[in-house]
Amino acid sequence: MKSRNVPSAKTLEALARLGENIRLARIRRRVTSALLAERAGVSHATMTAIERGSPSVGIGHYASALFSLGLLADLERVAADDELGRRLQDLGLPKRVNLPKRRKGADHA
Repeated sequence: MKSRNVPSAKTLEALARLGENIRLARIRRRVTSALLAERAGVSHATMTAIERGSPSVGIGHYASALFSLGLLADLERVAADDELGRRLQDLGLPKRVNLPKRRKGADHA
């Protein structure tokens, strides 16, 4: 039996907000969910799942919905300003060093 990766509560909340934002953007543009699904190249059921923030929908489908609404640039801004990563980079922490591989047949101490 396969183990299932269950997203954290915070992840589920973020997906729910994203789905709601997509739904509201669609409504503001006066586009039906069926038409948005067609434009995004997904089924109506998948579009409904996107608007509900389902974690089982692939990120590519979310991106297609955003593209169809003219909002793909919003996705491109995600993690663009990674303050923590930049601070760590600026600290110049040493990179991981790989040790030489042991030769077969070498004596073990």
